[in-house]
Amino acid sequence: MILEEFDKSTTAILNPEDFSPKIKGFPKTAVGFFSKDIMDEIVQSYDAKIIYYTETDNALYPVYELEFENTKIAVTMALVGASRCVLTFEELISCGVENLLLVGSCGRLTNGLDHFSIVLPTEAIRDEGTSYHYLPASDEVQLDEDAIKCVEKVLNNMDVSYVKGKTWTTDAMFRETRAKTERRIEQGAIVVDMECSAMAALAKFRKVKFAQIFYAADTLAEEVYDIKLLSVQKDKKSAIIPIALTCAKELNRRR
Repeated sequence: MILEEFDKSTTAILNPEDFSPKIKGFPKTAVGFFSKDIMDEIVQSYDAKIIYYTETDNALYPVYELEFENTKIAVTMALVGASRCVLTFEELISCGVENLLLVGSCGRLTNGLDHFSIVLPTEAIRDEGTSYHYLPASDEVQLDEDAIKCVEKVLNNMDVSYVKGKTWTTDAMFRETRAKTERRIEQGAIVVDMECSAMAALAKFRKVKFAQIFYAADTLAEEVYDIKLLSVQKDKKSAIIPIALTCAKELNRRR
């Protein structure tokens, strides 16, 4: 199998530093939000300034620096899909980031989770292709225990209810068949996403801290899929901002 041909060399033909050299004073901790609503609110509510751009053939994506409780944090839009998300944070690691926090929605695989339940992934099923270029082949990848403890500490201190568990990371949303979904549930997955396992693999390969915070949106646990559940009310998404920034502050302190 081609995905079993892992090459552990840290030097490739093209490397992140070829595009993104280390920047003096760059924040050590970066938060990626998948929601444009959240990013717009952060830019409006905090004295955020653009310090960098990541670039694709489609667009430039600004990276902002803000100060939260005397801690400098980089925030940016996280792009959907494992490969594009990893490329974005490869650049930021090259710039000087040592801690990564990803914040976004996930799909529910169990009726035990309510809409907008906060989920903290502890391990991820690797049903995507990107992670296999960063770690040897395996069914699952464990997330960083110390980073998870940092996030848990914040959630507990802020009295935020949350669930810990396994996520199923897949890069083919329209191939989440009922049979495949049932197999992933049997493997212990409680939610589904598109980036977590690849980001966890990236973090291990580059030796940086990584954690993720999900808020539950749609559900694959029902017989009939309700597409309206993909949308999360703007006020609920706003509530995740201080949680995420406080977690980023704690990650920055622990590094």
